[in-house]
Amino acid sequence: MRGGGFGLLGDIIVGVIGALLGGFLFSTFGVATGGGLIGSLIVATIGAVVLLFGLRLIRSA
Repeated sequence: MRGGGFGLLGDIIVGVIGALLGGFLFSTFGVATGGGLIGSLIVATIGAVVLLFGLRLIRSA
């Protein structure tokens, strides 16, 4: 995602919260990831992107 980010510590925190959000979203919608490291990384990445998108919408408003 484009932009300046939230700094090193802020980006780490957003990434961790995004990973938790991704796990919550995938389990809520009943989407199976196949498990394993690759599945967890995909879920965490999607969750972080969704969270960053939402935060940037709020930040730009």
